[in-house]
Amino acid sequence: MNMQDFYTGHAFDAYEFFGAHTYFGGTHFAVWAPSAQHIAVETEVGTYDMHRTQSAVWECDVPGANAGMVYQYWVRGANGQTVAHCDPYGTAMTLRPDGRSIIADRPTGFTDDKWMAGRTKCFDKPLNIYEVHAGSWRQKEDGSWYTYAELAELLPAYCKENGFTHIELMPLAEHPFDGSWGYQITGFYAPTSRYGTPQQLAEFVNACHKEGIGVILDFVPVHFAIDSYGLKEFDGTPLYEDPDPLRGEHPEWGTYVFNFGRREVRNFLVANALFWLEDLHFDALRVDAVSSMLYLDYSREPGHWRPNIYGGRENLEAIDFLKEATATAYKNNPGVMVIAEESTAWPGITAPTSAGGIGFGMKWNMGWMHDTLEYLHEEPINRKWHHNEITFSMVYAYSEHYVLPISHDEVVYGKGSLYGKMPGDDWQKLAGVRSMFAYQWAHPGKKLSFMGNELAQWGEWDHDASIDWDCLNWQEHRQVQTMVADLNAFYKAHPALWSQDFDPAGFQWLTSDDADHNTLSFLRIGTKGETLAVVVNFSGEAWSDYQVALPTGGKWTEVFTTDDAKYGGSDIHNGTFEAVEGEYHSRPFSAKITVPALGVVFLKPED
Repeated sequence: MNMQDFYTGHAFDAYEFFGAHTYFGGTHFAVWAPSAQHIAVETEVGTYDMHRTQSAVWECDVPGANAGMVYQYWVRGANGQTVAHCDPYGTAMTLRPDGRSIIADRPTGFTDDKWMAGRTKCFDKPLNIYEVHAGSWRQKEDGSWYTYAELAELLPAYCKENGFTHIELMPLAEHPFDGSWGYQITGFYAPTSRYGTPQQLAEFVNACHKEGIGVILDFVPVHFAIDSYGLKEFDGTPLYEDPDPLRGEHPEWGTYVFNFGRREVRNFLVANALFWLEDLHFDALRVDAVSSMLYLDYSREPGHWRPNIYGGRENLEAIDFLKEATATAYKNNPGVMVIAEESTAWPGITAPTSAGGIGFGMKWNMGWMHDTLEYLHEEPINRKWHHNEITFSMVYAYSEHYVLPISHDEVVYGKGSLYGKMPGDDWQKLAGVRSMFAYQWAHPGKKLSFMGNELAQWGEWDHDASIDWDCLNWQEHRQVQTMVADLNAFYKAHPALWSQDFDPAGFQWLTSDDADHNTLSFLRIGTKGETLAVVVNFSGEAWSDYQVALPTGGKWTEVFTTDDAKYGGSDIHNGTFEAVEGEYHSRPFSAKITVPALGVVFLKPED
């Protein structure tokens, strides 16, 4: 490796030099620790002193150290204390609370060359993501986890059968605390050994690609766990963390914040992103908690944060890092997606860096998620007083490239399941879940739903247990699952619903102000003029002779309804009908239809 590139932050293949790399008969170890006084690597074949080969790099060869063996660094830091650390660039680790690294060869055996060559950012493609926590999607009878190998046999096939295009996995980098769900990391290059080896994870990704399913990884370059064997004061100084106590510790999460101004640290993180995309063939990264990186005062009380050099609250170093990370990911892997979880109105999150933006391809629409769930939590009789909550998202729908999420964060910690959020009796709750899915899938933006939502499971998510597969013993829940699968197939088959997600030309209101009926109607339009009219009734009553404004005359046909009997609905249908001439809501035609209670209907004009 060109060390000058590393010191200037441009050695994006640094993980191919640092860490543990096997050769015929042994393993070469290299670690960056500029202020260390002495480092030894303890292996299963002995402990070896490392030598400083450059001012900041320590190396040694260990004969007889082979893949699968455990090791750790003993670092005597600048403070004179000797502490055991895992390898920052180590690609496998033992399970908590041990915290040692494992020598691991680079994953091999991929057969997805065609898939990799055809990867796409999905701007003008269908994208409906199934978000998964690997340890609790499905568990064995004894409560143990399925391995990567076992998930490879089950999860891609399930997603294909149910019509999802991508799986998004919550963080898989090694982490000490199960309850952090992977968001507080110690081994940034090490896929968690909870479910198997890096090779087995690679085989899982390969299996997904074989089934035509893309794989997204939740990526966490925000902060790291404070466990002593991790990155904390690695060489006796704040090496990876920001040395400023008003910037280096995260008060909300009890973690350390990376020093984004240090080039070697930025290099570590950008190279880490490329590692997951290139070595393990992930198709996208969803970057966690971007807001906490953008703002110096994020989750901090007045007087407990330090302004930037211009006196502002923007974290200039973190912004530069994000721009560098997104630009480098696209340059090295042109078809990948980089998606931001960002909860504020920071402008230009998905604008290209060349235009002054941050450079993400897409951004989670947290405002849409919050407003929609708040609206649906209201009893239908009260929803007319909250109508602006369900229509407001279209005011800003094209300000960024949005993904509409109903994520894990919304079905945990007492918030209840998607089913549990819905008011009313069991039928109304199930109808509410069906209408929620259809409204989400019809709204401009890409889609994401957390595992279990498609089952209308009763309870909220528990990371220690499997999702509520038992609810499928009830026909009503099987019917919701069937509707989601059919809706996914319908969505993928109709370019009107996805080909212009990020273009205002892809959406037109028909009626946005019918608060008294809790009803919305709008058009979705494809790049070739394909048109669907969508009528959403969030009230608890069916509306007979409901007049819908339409753009053209002639025959229209109901092509999908969430109220079909096979989905557990009341089986109201409209069939084919004529749109009659006469201005209505500024449209030249209209038709009277029946809109089912808590139902969504899709209407298509005759070609």
